[in-house]
Amino acid sequence: MTPDDVLDIGQQTLTVVTMITAPPLLFALTVGLIVGMFQAATQINEQTLSFIPKLFALAAVIFMAGPWMLDLMLNFTTDLFQSIPNRIG
Repeated sequence: MTPDDVLDIGQQTLTVVTMITAPPLLFALTVGLIVGMFQAATQINEQTLSFIPKLFALAAVIFMAGPWMLDLMLNFTTDLFQSIPNRIG
């Protein structure tokens, strides 16, 4: 296994991690921004008001995008395990 192989695996891993974490993070950011604007407009400074909508939004995104995320992880893991003989020899 060469250093190029290690860098290639690391790059693929970071790409997969970014693709998996991007939808929940972007959706939580959007919901947090909307709730923050609502709190600023109404001057309600309740901490749970920003936490609960984000929690439900993240649960919904993970429920909807979960099969895609799992498929992405399984494909990456399967490809990684199948490439072991080629990378070693």
